[in-house]
Amino acid sequence: MDLDLFFEQAWLARFSLLSGLQVTIATSLLSILLATLAGLAMGAVLAYAWAPFRWLARAYVDFMRGIPVLVLILFTFYGLALFKVNVTPFAAGVIALSAFATAHVAENLRGALQSVPAGQMEAAKAIGLTFPKRLWYVIIPQAVRRALPPWVNICLEIVKGSTLLSVIGVVELLLATQQAISRNYMIIQFYLLAAILYLIVNFAIAQLGALLERRFSYIRS
Repeated sequence: MDLDLFFEQAWLARFSLLSGLQVTIATSLLSILLATLAGLAMGAVLAYAWAPFRWLARAYVDFMRGIPVLVLILFTFYGLALFKVNVTPFAAGVIALSAFATAHVAENLRGALQSVPAGQMEAAKAIGLTFPKRLWYVIIPQAVRRALPPWVNICLEIVKGSTLLSVIGVVELLLATQQAISRNYMIIQFYLLAAILYLIVNFAIAQLGALLERRFSYIRS
């Protein structure tokens, strides 16, 4: 391997690679944020809502979990156009990843909420807390501790799933890497560089998850 040539080509491609990395981070963070917020609400619906709302939420979760994320990305970008809804590739990618991850976050939170002993809810009710307060102050803090490790895994999957956005023209890190390779034909070197960059992003997410786990470790169920 000619390292001097590789570093030269990497330097020449630095702006496109960094731009692709920024797009990867932006799509991942937006998708994680939207999926987490929507998943929290849907998880609570799955665990505690009136039966018809639970059925609707369950239908959404099962449907989304059964669809390959690539199909969802393609449908979001091309299918919405059939309904006269025009979205940019970036927006379509965020919508698709968020919709897919929401189902997983919701199912994760449902399991965490229902794993909290029923006595906790009864004890909170006995001291006069309303249902929203019982949920917010008693149940959710305990459920979050149990839901964090799977949530981190979902976040990592979102980052890896962002590589599929290249099929609709989003110039994220993988597509930027492929464009650089098309100019210099240094396939192994540039894919290795992309892998390292993805590892850095996922390592940062894993460390954030570990920090949050330590933050909630004092909560005992």
